[in-house]
Amino acid sequence: MQLFAGMTESVETKLGFVAERAKRDKNATFDNLMHLINEAFLKDSYQQLRKECAVGVDGTSWEEYGNGLGENIKGLVERIRRMSYRPQPVRRVYIPKDNGTQRPIGIPSVEDKIVQKAMSRVMEAIYEQDFHDNSYGFRAGKGCHQALKQINDLIMTKPINHVMEADIKGFFDNVEHAKLIGWLRIRIRDEQFVRYAVRFLKSGYMEQSAFKKTERGTPQGGNISPMIANMFLHYVVDEWLEEEAKPRMKGQCHMVRYCDDFVILVQYKEDAETVLAGIKQRLSNNGLATNDDKTKVVSFGRFEKENAKRTGRKANTFDFLGITHYIGISQRGGFKVGRKTSGKRFRRSMVAMNRWLATVRNTLPLKDLWKQLTAKMRGHYAYYGVSDNSRRLNAYSYKVKRMVHKWLNRRSQRASMNGDNLCAYVEKFSLPKPRIVHQFYVPYKLCKSTC
Repeated sequence: MQLFAGMTESVETKLGFVAERAKRDKNATFDNLMHLINEAFLKDSYQQLRKECAVGVDGTSWEEYGNGLGENIKGLVERIRRMSYRPQPVRRVYIPKDNGTQRPIGIPSVEDKIVQKAMSRVMEAIYEQDFHDNSYGFRAGKGCHQALKQINDLIMTKPINHVMEADIKGFFDNVEHAKLIGWLRIRIRDEQFVRYAVRFLKSGYMEQSAFKKTERGTPQGGNISPMIANMFLHYVVDEWLEEEAKPRMKGQCHMVRYCDDFVILVQYKEDAETVLAGIKQRLSNNGLATNDDKTKVVSFGRFEKENAKRTGRKANTFDFLGITHYIGISQRGGFKVGRKTSGKRFRRSMVAMNRWLATVRNTLPLKDLWKQLTAKMRGHYAYYGVSDNSRRLNAYSYKVKRMVHKWLNRRSQRASMNGDNLCAYVEKFSLPKPRIVHQFYVPYKLCKSTC
């Protein structure tokens, strides 16, 4: 990394000029961006890629591409300048979703990742000056836990009585290219830059050795897709809500968005229903639709418990980013927003852990299995360790240890790990203990250990 220290400074300086102009003039357009994507910029973008990133259709790893980095980047720049550079199809793989279906992920080649990274950095310099604070997905200094805390703070400090849950049906698979490019041209008028954006959108994918065209959608997995998604939804949803919808609201209205997942917190029910109708129409005008099973308005807030009791029903909950929000009770007996791992996410975590243990119990030495198990548990607590979620974290820890006990006993025909042996092993080679990592309102207490 020291090799590119001087280059990085030059790159950041140039991006700073772009960002300053974009911030100074909200109507400024940029028609000479490709000159930024030179050898120094591409080398720096290569260094910013994850070294262990999955390989694309060409099978070339990050390290292999770096062995001839100078010549590879030099040739890449020449092809970009001649407009002869064409992205390779992405390699399609699938990951499970909460509803039992699978989500397609596109893995570009290392060379395409480099160019996408460079282009996304240029776009970031421009659009970060436009994006609203309510957008948290794939942005520097922002993340899912800041989004969750913002929801907590808004409901606790504003007169919020209704929540609009929104789910865009297959956003990354269905966004129309023409609509997307139309929004891109508002700020970017560099035709070479736009043409390369189109080429990435239409590069297609390989699945089971067969090439498939992409006439719509942007593949999840590429470096440029999150930036394109944020740009598109900024114009389609965020700007519309701030400039057109909010001025007509009777009361409070706030949105928290994480890429294509968002909730809108509203004071009055009629405002919530108006926003819902407007969002559906806005998405429809841009070739998208909401998932009606997951898009709805629910009453939620400090009066929800009393309203539910009066009408003879359970208090409403809503899910966002894998966390179920419910009506909680503070230590003083007042209202608070409670949180727990959503049922679907919890079950998915359990199924994934069980499958993994079943697969590796006889293929990994116990020392290596324990190391990977520790990493998986630590990752679970790092994400789901939010205020008020101690019970679900303890349940996760308990169930994982039960699974470990079960599968380690099946490493041979003789039972090799009874309960006492497992506790002794855990005591000697400890597993991560469940804990609250992200505190949203009060000092937390450590969860009780289960072994």
